[in-house]
Amino acid sequence: MKEQSVAALLEAEEVEVGYHNHLILKKLSITIPAGGITALVGTNGSGKSTLIKTIARLLTPQKGGVYLDGHAIARESTIALARKMAILPQSPEIPMAMTVRELVEQGRYPHVGPLRMLKKQDHVAIEEALELTGMHEFAGRPLDALSGGERQRAWIALALAQSTPLLMLDEPTTFLDVRHQLEILELVRRLNQERGITIIVVLHDLNQAARYADRMVVLKEGSIEVDGSPDRVLTETMLQEVFGIHATVLNDPVTGTPVFLPHSIAQRE
Repeated sequence: MKEQSVAALLEAEEVEVGYHNHLILKKLSITIPAGGITALVGTNGSGKSTLIKTIARLLTPQKGGVYLDGHAIARESTIALARKMAILPQSPEIPMAMTVRELVEQGRYPHVGPLRMLKKQDHVAIEEALELTGMHEFAGRPLDALSGGERQRAWIALALAQSTPLLMLDEPTTFLDVRHQLEILELVRRLNQERGITIIVVLHDLNQAARYADRMVVLKEGSIEVDGSPDRVLTETMLQEVFGIHATVLNDPVTGTPVFLPHSIAQRE
C-alpha cells in the first residue's frame, strides 16, 4: 500500500505508456483531489486519452503506477475497481436494439451477486441515474433511435448507475452540436456540485474546459506542460507554446472565466 497524499483520491506516479516501443506518456505524475472537475486538454496525440485509459486500467503502464485511495489499481479486482470508478470512453459502441433502461442496468452489475439479480437498491440507483440525466422519458427507447445528445446522456446514466465517487469522461462532447455540448457539460457540473462526484474529463474545446472545470491540465508530447486553475492556465503564452497559435485572452463577461479569441498560426522556429 502506498502512502496517500493529503486529500488525494487518485494518483498516477511516473507512469510510462507506449505503443510499439513508442512512448506516449513519459514519466507522468498527477494527483487528483476528491471533489473537483479536472479537464485534460492538449493537441491531438498529446496523451490525453492515453492518460485517462491508464487511470481507468484500460491500459497498463510499462513503468510507474496508479493509486486510488492509496491502493494500487493493478492489484484491485475488476469488480472492486468498477465500484470505485466509472469511465465513458470515446464513441462507445451502440448495442443495437438495447433500450436505455437495459443499458443503464449494466451499471449495477458490479454491485450484484453471481446470479446478477437486481435488488431494490439497484432499481433505486437506476431510476436515480435516469432522472439525473433527464432520460426517464426515453427509458424504453432503443439506443439507435436517439439523437447524439440523448445517446450520450444515456451512457452517462450508465456510468452514474455504478454509484462511484470518480467519473471519467473521454471527449463526451465530440460530434455534438453546441446546444448538446452545453447540456452535457451542465450535467457534468451539476453531478459534481450536487452529488460531490469527482470528475476527470478530456475536452478539445479550451473555452469550455475553462468554463466548467476547476482545474486544467495541459498535456504536450506525453508530459504535463501546465497545470492549475483556468485563469492561470489559459494564457496567450500557453496557447502559442502548446497549440501554436496567436490569440487574445479575455474574461467572459457572464461567467468571469477566461476565453480566448484565435488570430493566426504562430510561426514555428
